[in-house]
Amino acid sequence: MDTLIYYLARGVVAILQALPLVWVARLGRTLGALAYWLDARHRKVALDNLTLCFGSEKSPQEIRAIAKENFRRIGENYCSAIKTAAMLPWQMHPHFDFKFAKSIVPHEANAGPQSRIVAIGHFGNFELYARFGQFVPVFKCAATYRALKQPALNRIMVSLRQTSDCRFFERRTDAAALKEAMSDTGLLLGLLADQHAGRNGLRLPFLGHDCSTSAASAVFALRYNCPLHTSICYRTGLAKWHIEVGDEIPTRINGVARSTADIMLDVNRALEAAVRRDPANWFWVHKRWKPAKPVKAETKMEDGE
Repeated sequence: MDTLIYYLARGVVAILQALPLVWVARLGRTLGALAYWLDARHRKVALDNLTLCFGSEKSPQEIRAIAKENFRRIGENYCSAIKTAAMLPWQMHPHFDFKFAKSIVPHEANAGPQSRIVAIGHFGNFELYARFGQFVPVFKCAATYRALKQPALNRIMVSLRQTSDCRFFERRTDAAALKEAMSDTGLLLGLLADQHAGRNGLRLPFLGHDCSTSAASAVFALRYNCPLHTSICYRTGLAKWHIEVGDEIPTRINGVARSTADIMLDVNRALEAAVRRDPANWFWVHKRWKPAKPVKAETKMEDGE
């Protein structure tokens, strides 16, 4: 079965990569629109999330319109990510551009860049974050990921990402390799900061409601003394995207480290601004606002010891 899934998926990849990117984007939007009507579970998640965040300022009709466009965008982004994985940098120029804060690039001629942490999220064609190093070659890009449960699909995902020149570290198995990589200079490490982080996450507000937030971006920035930024991928048109790297988020004040909660609160605010700028551009089908799980009694005892 695994072999069958692998070859079926490879066939889909081959077809999408053979088509022009604009055709692939249109096909993805069509599939996304179809998914909105067929995938009742994720449609409900998206509508519930949008109502939670915008119910007091947008009508039900407006919320449904955003959800429908969100599904179209998700389809467009997923299909386009498969196509763009096979495109060379010069082929990407008509479809993709960067705008980055001045503080992220070297200020002196021939100066090597300092390693940096970039808090990223599921905005637009987020797989394009990995292409940054091909457009700004003074940086060596890296990112973490979680392997898919289906081995065949995971092999395909890894093979698609290998074309980006970005180093990917599996969160559960590559911790030692990532730690070694952080000793290098000029590393640009992207860490997802917009997903539910479970019981170990920080409870922080996002779009007006508390949710579990990963502290990884703040922890890495403090541990390795790296500047911290956010980065957002915006859709500007059919098969066109624009990535903006934000200004540096302070991790220390007068040499004293800020708390991870305060740092991640600033990250959340930057991501909130991006969501409000283009609500349909974010990944609303994820259960971001799960209620906090009660802490086990034995855990409480350990914390008090």
